[in-house]
Amino acid sequence: MGMRAAVLAVDAGNSKTDVAVVTAAGEVLATARGGGFRPPVVGVRAAVDAVAEAVARAFAEAGVNRVEHVSACLANADFPVEERELADALHARAWGASTEVRNDTFAILRAGVEEPRGVAVVCGAGINCVGMRPDGRTARFPAIGRISGDWGGGWGLAEEALHHAARAEDGRGGPTELAFTLPAHFGLDSMYALIEALHLEHIAQHRRHELTPVLFATAAAGDPIARSLVDRLAEEVVAMAAVALTRLELLDEETPVVLGGSVLAARHTLLDDRVRELLAARAPKSVPHVVTARPVLGAALLGLDRTGAGAEAQARVRGHFV
Repeated sequence: MGMRAAVLAVDAGNSKTDVAVVTAAGEVLATARGGGFRPPVVGVRAAVDAVAEAVARAFAEAGVNRVEHVSACLANADFPVEERELADALHARAWGASTEVRNDTFAILRAGVEEPRGVAVVCGAGINCVGMRPDGRTARFPAIGRISGDWGGGWGLAEEALHHAARAEDGRGGPTELAFTLPAHFGLDSMYALIEALHLEHIAQHRRHELTPVLFATAAAGDPIARSLVDRLAEEVVAMAAVALTRLELLDEETPVVLGGSVLAARHTLLDDRVRELLAARAPKSVPHVVTARPVLGAALLGLDRTGAGAEAQARVRGHFV
């Protein structure tokens, strides 16, 4: 097959895996979707098996069995040591002559910029931030929860909302409409009933994330406590972006700040406006925008960067996914 298929792009998240086979000219030969990528839960070998199933389908559709370069952006690759371990595991599958693994936040960043230069803050279930420059320098955070200093993300916001609502109902805290809006979302009439339902798992754990949009709606309706949580999230987003810009010496240059993940991509007006206001104060030359392109595009562009593809090839692959 020679050099026909240049890049195998992999974007593997906790809930799904997307792969694409791309030529050096930026033509997408095949795509496939597979299951979630969760090495902490199932182990590295089983996690890579889930990717392999999607890769096999994409290779079969593209009529290839190997590429020049594997560009994989993976959830749970939070430290360089984890990236190396996962790169070794992927490389052992002999899908490509070379393999590079990055944290999946880099895929969202690269999908949202014209060149490998900028910063991305991603707020989905959790919160993370990465930055890159064309010379290969990067900025990143461990982003594994409270022990790495994080605050925010959909799960964290839901927990904060529940905390304040519980205290409002029983008198330990000040009043907030969250004490009514959170239980009402599940058809319940009190926080006590909601706490009991969550504790006894009458409401499944994974449904807690449904409370994050309720928090935003309550904030938009004027509730001060809910509003304070949205403001705090905006402060966290901007703090991460400003630190990454500073580390990369991009604070004084016009630089894209890409906002992604389900919470930021929802474009809640209060959050969106506050993030832009705070960014204008802390990083006046930054240019914020929300990215909604599929992250596998970013993995493909990172692969084309690595193989030296030109602007035309990058525009072609972007046109396929956007």
